Amino acid sequence: MREKTERIVREWTESCDAEVSIAVLGGAWKPSILTLLGEHEVLRFGELGRLLQDPTPRVLTRQLRELEADGLITRTVYRQVPPKVEYRLSELGASAGQLLTELTRWGTLYAGRQRTAVDA
Repeated sequence: MREKTERIVREWTESCDAEVSIAVLGGAWKPSILTLLGEHEVLRFGELGRLLQDPTPRVLTRQLRELEADGLITRTVYRQVPPKVEYRLSELGASAGQLLTELTRWGTLYAGRQRTAVDA
């Protein structure tokens, strides 16, 4: 677990459990990474980058490291030339699937309402 995540879990009260979820799942590309791994089961770094379309390698590397440190994904390194690294959801990461689906549903609703308000 990342130091930041550990501190949040240790210090925040039960009334802030939603904030723990946001701290772990929030961040550039994290929900998209988890969703893609849920859809594809196993992806390599280059595949993730292509599917996401925009992240710089530095940003993608950082997000993957944080997700791994927080126990949401696993990283398997194959000792070969060229090196091969695969990413998968852990059991804990897979358990976030329903939450990500609901966040997507709510985001679609919110964006639709905001577009309607702007168009009016």
